[in-house]
Amino acid sequence: MRTQVAIIGAGPSGLLLGQLLYKAGVDSIIIENQSADYVLSRIRAGLLEQVTTDLLKEAGVDKRLSKEGLVHHGINIIYQSSHLHIDLTQLTGGKTVTVYGQTEITKDLMDARSSSGLQTIYEISHASIHEFETSNPKVQYTKNGRSYELSCDFIAGCDGFHGISRASIPKDAIKTYERIYPFGWLGLLADTPPVCHELIYANHSDGFYLCSMRSPTRSRYYLQCELNDQVQNWTDERFWEALKNRMGSELSSNLITGPSLEKSIAPLRSFVAEPLKFGRLFLAGDAGHIVPPTGAKGLNLAASDIRYLSRALIEYYQDGSECGINYYSQKALARIWKGERFSWWMTQLLHQFPDQTNFDRKIQQAEFEYLSSSEVAQKALAENYVGLPY
Repeated sequence: MRTQVAIIGAGPSGLLLGQLLYKAGVDSIIIENQSADYVLSRIRAGLLEQVTTDLLKEAGVDKRLSKEGLVHHGINIIYQSSHLHIDLTQLTGGKTVTVYGQTEITKDLMDARSSSGLQTIYEISHASIHEFETSNPKVQYTKNGRSYELSCDFIAGCDGFHGISRASIPKDAIKTYERIYPFGWLGLLADTPPVCHELIYANHSDGFYLCSMRSPTRSRYYLQCELNDQVQNWTDERFWEALKNRMGSELSSNLITGPSLEKSIAPLRSFVAEPLKFGRLFLAGDAGHIVPPTGAKGLNLAASDIRYLSRALIEYYQDGSECGINYYSQKALARIWKGERFSWWMTQLLHQFPDQTNFDRKIQQAEFEYLSSSEVAQKALAENYVGLPY
């Protein structure tokens, strides 16, 4: 088989790249080691920067997003018992964010690809990448016991942190930067109305908590927990009780509890690989970088990678220019590191660290008090939260 762009990974990054290329007349084939049902079953965040919603509109997959997405004009930050409302729209000159689950984005992209008759090959195994430093890269894989080879002009590695794309690069050709945080997030999904119509990020002496939602009738809550904790240690009753204790009586009086649909513990990590281009192999999304979820940047940084990469590839095929593909890594990393900085800053502000000293706590308190008293600081937070320009 042959295609112009071989895309490894059928998550939102790979699917969005395929959709943008298709609309520009560039051929692609997507391969994925999991089943389509498995990909859709993964529970992920879904807070979209305005530039991300604009990109999904450009891709022509915004019909349900426009109808069902929850547009948010502000967020709430609580430090101990002090409450701060950040008016995103006012502070950024009219910009917003939108709550729309990553699963829904993936479904919209899958449906668009299927309706256009585009090829996505699920449940492959033994995938490997070859000759990506040449003008004729190849991807080999097995499907239903048969071996296949996919020849292409370019390979887009959109296969996540544990995928084959980054692992195929010689170790001396790539440099990585990483920080592992000493705690995790215990998340619970429930079919209950959200406690607030806007997100609440909070630092409590017992640890961080986040009140979020997927829809007006489905809530998502998170609690900071120990890194080695286990989900089975947390009954629904224990989770709700811990959340109420951190919320306090006034906020928890509005909390409606119910049976969990899903519970999981996610570790927090900051990670960046440099560069993101190796010959004709490009890394995008989690294959190249990870952020802690505190700043809601993971999916949005993946989308910005895809914007840069899709435009670079389209420019190559339509204009014969290699400028975009040569500078893809530089452009993407400039925005990635800004997202990493913001996610690190939010994490530092809102969590209880096990080795935190009295000095550290005073600095954290001073940071919140400065944010509360400074419109300039609030504008900086709002600008980063709604999404920096490309």
